[in-house]
Amino acid sequence: MLLVLCVDLDDDLGRKTDVETPVIGRDAVEEAAVALATADPEDSDVNVLFEGVHLHDTVEDEPVEVVAVTGLDGNDVAANRAVGEEIDTVLASISTDEDIRAIVVTDGAQDESVLPVVRSRVPIDAVRRVVVRQAQDLESMYYTIKQVLDDPETRGTILVPLGILLLIYPLAIIADQLGLPGAVFGITSGLLGLYILGRGLGAERVLDTLIDRLRTVLYAGRVTLITYVVAAALLVIGGVSGVQTLDAAQAERGTLSALEVLAALVFGAIRWFAAAGVTTSLGRVTDEYLAESFEWRYLNAPFYVLAIAAVLHGVSAYFLDYVTLSYLAAALTGGTILGLVSTLAFAVAESRFPNKRASA
Repeated sequence: MLLVLCVDLDDDLGRKTDVETPVIGRDAVEEAAVALATADPEDSDVNVLFEGVHLHDTVEDEPVEVVAVTGLDGNDVAANRAVGEEIDTVLASISTDEDIRAIVVTDGAQDESVLPVVRSRVPIDAVRRVVVRQAQDLESMYYTIKQVLDDPETRGTILVPLGILLLIYPLAIIADQLGLPGAVFGITSGLLGLYILGRGLGAERVLDTLIDRLRTVLYAGRVTLITYVVAAALLVIGGVSGVQTLDAAQAERGTLSALEVLAALVFGAIRWFAAAGVTTSLGRVTDEYLAESFEWRYLNAPFYVLAIAAVLHGVSAYFLDYVTLSYLAAALTGGTILGLVSTLAFAVAESRFPNKRASA
């Protein structure tokens, strides 16, 4: 048996007339088409209903039935679900031992989004799209453009570069008024290039991830947020201090070798860098303790930072002739002992006072 299925996804038939759906039978569908044409002669679903009646009349070699089903206005998911329920009602009302196949009649691409719903209930032999001849692809074009503009990713990919390009002319006028006729093209092309490069490298996903992590840290009240800010400031100060130490060494000694330049930078910055490392490690230890996931070995971090800082300070000072060889030996020995003692001490502490959650 062939089922001619006229689909009105946005329920123009139900909203504009008093016809109850689903509409089953040739005469009932024809009456519904006349009612809809009377209420709104410009509605394209009128053509769908009359096409369904036309197909019903042209099929002669097998039993055929024509029905009209509708969805809901404004929500495609709910509309597809409503169409599926009405198809179930139609199939339950048909008494036949033959296999039922369907010809789906629609008025455009939007209504054809319901095809998977129909196919899940009855095999589809064909899809007939009915539109006015003078506007053959108008609705499909409108629906495609609407879908593109509704998609955030596609919208950003197309509209942002287009918007930057459209800004070239007004920016050129502003730049000309300011006496910078060539700057606008460099700035605009740079912005467009950065955007395209960012899209190609997936920078927006990295930025979204960083923003989500920052939001999580802010609302979770983690100490590491503060310690990271402090550490960043200490690193900047350390870099400035290293450069100042290098300038002082050059003023005192004149030309320096590459090794002496590196030693001067390290000597001036290492104390601030060590303070930054200790700050961040203590912040991380505090957060782990508050989260009840603290382990004794986490306390090794600040001691390791101090040990490394002592070694680098001694080595850099020695190459600048600020200290003697005995001081360098003491710094190397002290840094090594500090790292070993901290490792051993916290390993013993962890074995005797294990984390309650880990032991559980």
